[in-house]
Amino acid sequence: MGDIIRIKGRYYVLASSALADDRTRVLKYGDTFAVFNRDGDIEAAGRKQLGLFHAESRHLDRMTVRLDGRTPLLLSSTVRDDNAFLSVDLTNPDIEREKDDGIPRCTLHVYRSVFLDDGICYQQLRLMNYGLAFIDLALSFEFAADYADIFEVRGTPRQKKGHLQPAAVHADTVTLSYLGLDKVTRSTSIRFSPAPNLLTERTAGYRVRMNPNEESVVLVTAVCERSSDQKLVPTYADAFVSKNLQCQQDILDGCRIKTSNKRFNEWLKRSEADLRMLIQGNPEGAYPYAGVPWFNTVFGRDGIITALECLWMAPSIAEGVLKYLASTQATEVIPEQDAEPGKIVHEVRRGEMAALKEVPFGRYYGSVDSTPLFVLLAGAYFLRTNSLDFLKQIWPNIVKALEWIDRFGDPDGDGFVEYARKSTDGLTQQGWKDSGDSIFHADGGLAGAPIALCEVQGYVYAAKLTAALVARALGDAEFADKLEWQACDLQKRFESKFWNEQLRSYVLALDGKKEQCLVRTSNAGHALLCKIASPERAAITADTLLSERMFSGWGVRTVASGESRYNPMSYHNGSIWPHDNALVALGLSLYGHQLKALQIFCGLYEASLHVQLSRLPELFCGFHKRADSSGPTLYPVACSPQAWAAGSVFLLLRAALGISIRAPERTIRFSNPVLPANLDELTIENLHVANAALDLLIRRHPEGVGLEVLRREGDIEVVKSV
Repeated sequence: MGDIIRIKGRYYVLASSALADDRTRVLKYGDTFAVFNRDGDIEAAGRKQLGLFHAESRHLDRMTVRLDGRTPLLLSSTVRDDNAFLSVDLTNPDIEREKDDGIPRCTLHVYRSVFLDDGICYQQLRLMNYGLAFIDLALSFEFAADYADIFEVRGTPRQKKGHLQPAAVHADTVTLSYLGLDKVTRSTSIRFSPAPNLLTERTAGYRVRMNPNEESVVLVTAVCERSSDQKLVPTYADAFVSKNLQCQQDILDGCRIKTSNKRFNEWLKRSEADLRMLIQGNPEGAYPYAGVPWFNTVFGRDGIITALECLWMAPSIAEGVLKYLASTQATEVIPEQDAEPGKIVHEVRRGEMAALKEVPFGRYYGSVDSTPLFVLLAGAYFLRTNSLDFLKQIWPNIVKALEWIDRFGDPDGDGFVEYARKSTDGLTQQGWKDSGDSIFHADGGLAGAPIALCEVQGYVYAAKLTAALVARALGDAEFADKLEWQACDLQKRFESKFWNEQLRSYVLALDGKKEQCLVRTSNAGHALLCKIASPERAAITADTLLSERMFSGWGVRTVASGESRYNPMSYHNGSIWPHDNALVALGLSLYGHQLKALQIFCGLYEASLHVQLSRLPELFCGFHKRADSSGPTLYPVACSPQAWAAGSVFLLLRAALGISIRAPERTIRFSNPVLPANLDELTIENLHVANAALDLLIRRHPEGVGLEVLRREGDIEVVKSV
């Protein structure tokens, strides 16, 4: 998933408007999302990412409220803790008139509530006259729809577009339509209740006449449809009840975490709400979309890593991800999609530009790591659940993925999985750091393809070992032996080719000439995650990762300061990504470096105290933490919410507590658990393993961390080791 992509010769997404501030509010349900300003308005001017979007098309680029033609004064604005409702308190400015005394400011209170359903945006305005006199003023709505494709909004120009259709205006409804070049008619029906006094193709006007302490309510419903839609629109009241019920849906398999730290609980609660929002209503089922606004769709890598982050608590997310990715696995060679048999999808798009192949991402396979990560997740799911029935269903897909690794993933037969773009318009870099300038040498020169990334070899190693466990459980010992031998051989070659004593770390990559990219990066931490590193070199790498050049105080940078392309404000060359840090922290934990993992944990926790809504964004800038800092420096176009950022807190907890669950052996192990100084107590309730369930209490004390089983149902052993 890259913010910097190449499409028809253009390499950079325009960043003329930033998300990294407190002036936007985001809602999402299924493939419908909306980005508002703090007033709850959508304004065409200025912030270009504002809008109501459905199926990757902007169905409203303007929806504003005015009082007597003036912008209301903002009192407060927030998204509810469960992410379901935007609540805005507004009031009138001073309204001066020649014919009467006008209306003093703060006379009229306007409570604006907004929420989304499947392709529907509900909005209620509740007006209350707190003045001592009768008031008479105009309430107006201005609206427009440009039907820009999401890639247009991100900055990709189009040579030609479809046509806006004449608006259909009725007593209480306006329908705005667009016939795309893909022959799909997209429409937005804006319904007002009660019917306005005046309704045109761009404006709805009311005359508001209210006595003191009188209340008035206006409902506005925007319905997004495509040619094939036959949408049933529930009433506001019914939709409101349904939305509140959706918020009670359990997304973490009934497992709950509570702590003695209120602020930490807020981070947990927001992260769970973000995951729920990014999963609920998606047409693909229980698959977490990558992030809003730019990536409100399926990404293979993002879904897998999010599932891995939550796996110890909620294996159902992994099951949903594995099911969908198995169903979309490539079956043939299609160069323009970077597709090859057995490969796992990178990105799925349904917008007009994708349908017309103006961008190559309709169903695009340009990631080198999604396929080994798919196998890795399947094996990890088996260890977590012992669910052989499900593994049998996707075993053919796992085998095809392993075949891709050996054949297409390693075309030159050197034993390392590498990539070289086949699509002329696809991604140049195909690891998780997929900006065009993210893979480079010490002198700053870009690495030539084919490129073998450090972390990808780790993913392949772990994938083959976990696949061997599944194969053995399914009765194929011969295949399991083969996979284990391949993993052992890969580990030896990895140590030989990827280690660099001068860097005191594993190198970023090998380029097309098999030369090392001598750059200190967080990628090396993923080698620890996959346990491909030797214990001795893992310890050295751990020191490098937590050195001042790499650890900013908020987290581990993607690239160490002082490297040739280091830029703390870049997307991948010096920034800090919460998910990357969580994966690195788990890697440190697996080698017993708990205190270093705890440093990362504490850095991200402190970051969560400073960001809006306790929501960690996709990434933030890699500037060093200052004593007088008011928080990390935000990246201007980061997605927020973002799935693998939301999942990071759960993986950080696993790393700190050293949690390892092996359902086939019916054991839960806590290896050398630690807790931050500001977290005295933590409970894990209703943790299910196979047919057993547990409640656990974890307490920090001067001698270490204690563990107590509060409830145990079923056959499961809990082990604490140092």
